[in-house]
Amino acid sequence: MKVALVMFWLLGATLLAACGSAEIASPPLATVLPSQTAFSTAVPRLVFSPTSFPAPVEPSATPASAPHGQVTLMAVGDIMLARTVGERIVQQGPQIVFAGVQEIFDKADILVGNLECAITDRGQPQPKAFTFAAPPQSAEALGQAGFDLLALGNNHALDYGQEGIAQTLDLLAQQGIATVGYGPLDRAAGPVILEKNGLRIAFLSYVDVLPEYPKFDTRAWIATADMPGIAWAEPAQIRRDVRAARTQADLVLVLLHFGIEGRERPVVEQRQVAVAAIEAGATAVLGSHPHLLQRIEEYQGGLIAYSLGNFVFDGYYGPENYSAILRLILNRNGLHAYDWFPVLIVNGLPQSAPPKQAEEIHRMLTR
Repeated sequence: MKVALVMFWLLGATLLAACGSAEIASPPLATVLPSQTAFSTAVPRLVFSPTSFPAPVEPSATPASAPHGQVTLMAVGDIMLARTVGERIVQQGPQIVFAGVQEIFDKADILVGNLECAITDRGQPQPKAFTFAAPPQSAEALGQAGFDLLALGNNHALDYGQEGIAQTLDLLAQQGIATVGYGPLDRAAGPVILEKNGLRIAFLSYVDVLPEYPKFDTRAWIATADMPGIAWAEPAQIRRDVRAARTQADLVLVLLHFGIEGRERPVVEQRQVAVAAIEAGATAVLGSHPHLLQRIEEYQGGLIAYSLGNFVFDGYYGPENYSAILRLILNRNGLHAYDWFPVLIVNGLPQSAPPKQAEEIHRMLTR
């Protein structure tokens, strides 16, 4: 079956390099992947109009006709539904949040993202600079959008303590949305397994972020024998978890909330953790936290998206508003093809990116 790998806006035959001392240069792209046709060139070809979203990779990639054993998974970055976004949800209704991208979401078999807030009107804010509490109606926005799984392994899920996250879990469960990245010690990282079109996909979630101003360290939320919490991104543990998850599922995807906020390129520590996951057998690593898009690279038959940036987030006025919906075509052999839809965040909410911004989004994801 001939399936072409598509990405947005071809800028040249080489990827941008030049990194700082704490950042890493792009390694050579993998030359052998599950679909030789889909990944036969190091630089993707432009195969659709830059004035519109790309068409589906193939008709069979849509939920209505996807063959047994093939899944179209879409992933987005940080979803923060508090502050002005929460006010709009209350005033205008939950459908306002994802209206600009719903047509794209509807083509996904599985939709995942990182929930960068608590959804609660309970609990007390933790002693940190930024605490996000979205109104309870926010869960309806996520349910209406079609999210199947959300990562809670981040530095904001417990912003309103155990009481706040308990309500978050309850509200998401009411919408039929699974969560990963928070739980008792033996299950904090997951795995959570979703099955679609006969394909079993395991999800794992970990955190590795710097302490926050003034003196808050997210490590305080790591799960213990006495308290449920998050899982820290230790390469050795990730290797063990991925290998164990592979015995329970056909594929493993790892969601990592890691890196440094505001960095345009991944730092060494990000790559060490991401590579550990792929080498242990993960099909893809989906990153978040830096609030900026960072590059996507192929590695040993898998895919690493170091940062999918913001997706729903107010309060930003620059490149932090450039985003993307990453699409993975998965089958039993792993990653069959991938592409992305360029997104611009306007007043905190995602919508289709105009050509000029789409070009910059392509640059950010391929540098």
